[in-house]
Amino acid sequence: MKLYKLSSQLLQTKSHKYSRPIIRLSIIGVALGLVIIILALFITQGYKKEIREKVVSMGSHIRISNYDHNLSFAPVPFNRNQPFIQRLKENPHVDKIQYYSTRVGILKAKDLVEGIVFKGVDTSFSWSLFEPNLIAGERENFGAEKRSNALYISKRIAHKLKVEVGDKVTAFFVQDPPRQRNLKVAGIFETFLPDFDDKMALVDLRLLQRLNNWDSSQIGGIEILIDDYEKIDQLGTEINLDVGYELKAETIKQIYPNIFEWLNLFNTNVIVLLVITLFVSIVTMISTFFIIVLEQTRTIGILKTLGMETRALFKLFVLMGTRLILKGMFFGNLIALSLAWVQSHFKIFTLDPETYYLSYIPIDLNFYTLLYANLGVYAICLGALLLPALYVSHKITPISAIRFD
Repeated sequence: MKLYKLSSQLLQTKSHKYSRPIIRLSIIGVALGLVIIILALFITQGYKKEIREKVVSMGSHIRISNYDHNLSFAPVPFNRNQPFIQRLKENPHVDKIQYYSTRVGILKAKDLVEGIVFKGVDTSFSWSLFEPNLIAGERENFGAEKRSNALYISKRIAHKLKVEVGDKVTAFFVQDPPRQRNLKVAGIFETFLPDFDDKMALVDLRLLQRLNNWDSSQIGGIEILIDDYEKIDQLGTEINLDVGYELKAETIKQIYPNIFEWLNLFNTNVIVLLVITLFVSIVTMISTFFIIVLEQTRTIGILKTLGMETRALFKLFVLMGTRLILKGMFFGNLIALSLAWVQSHFKIFTLDPETYYLSYIPIDLNFYTLLYANLGVYAICLGALLLPALYVSHKITPISAIRFD
């Protein structure tokens, strides 16, 4: 307790005009460093989470399809009543199972045409994930007794075809003989992801089954939603082994490698930013520590003359450094959490969606991220001060300190 009071008095004394602004600068440095670290982690995790959710909202975490499925979006059908379905339903990590199929076609509105990939869905489709992307229109009941002619297209395609919700378009399917269907635009979505906005549209699965001359039990694929993204690789491998040799299970990371490889680049950028920020904070703290020691040398010498042991002097230096670090961390947390809360609720800071696939800077307010950031900054900054404190506490002698001017 005495050392704690003494450390407070040494930091608050007004007789040392040089160290006081340096101390303030040190506190500001730690605070700003922690602000940058917390926001960088919140933004990076938020960004990766938002992009993953966008990809999942247009599909799933894991997709099962026929092994002969090629890149033409013309899947080889298989029966939806597979023996592994019950095992999937019993898996505690599987949240939902969806059935779908795809088919390439052309949309025509007046004299405008656009190539499209139709994705047929049914009652199993997760509208709760898709609806955040819906900017116009309402949910369609694809499970009604009568086959629906509803069509959901992206904002980009709607702009190219110059159509709005409620307009009718003609869908052409290349086959022998060629077929066409009149569809009604029931909704317009926007994900900002080219893989979906440039070519995908949602329709009733029964429409594609009829066009392909399939019966109601034949599908193009199965989509699986899981409860924990961190288990996606493990579950993907397990399900792939379970579906048999005629089918294959792929994760969204395997289906859209370009998106997830791009997201992984954020980890490298954040690591570089964190290292630079921590380095600046550490240099600031060490510089402040030595300036305080220089101005307090005579006081330290007097304390040693009065019988203070080297170990106690070392503890005194550590307490002084800890006080500065904790004070800076307090203000850093206050600023970072305030900015993060404001951005998460009001989305003040925006992005170019054409470049970043999001119209705003996302924030993931995660308690564990905040905790680990604080523990890491505290441990690294304090650890950087231990060696200088140990060195100074042993090198200062009573005679040299009292003579110091």
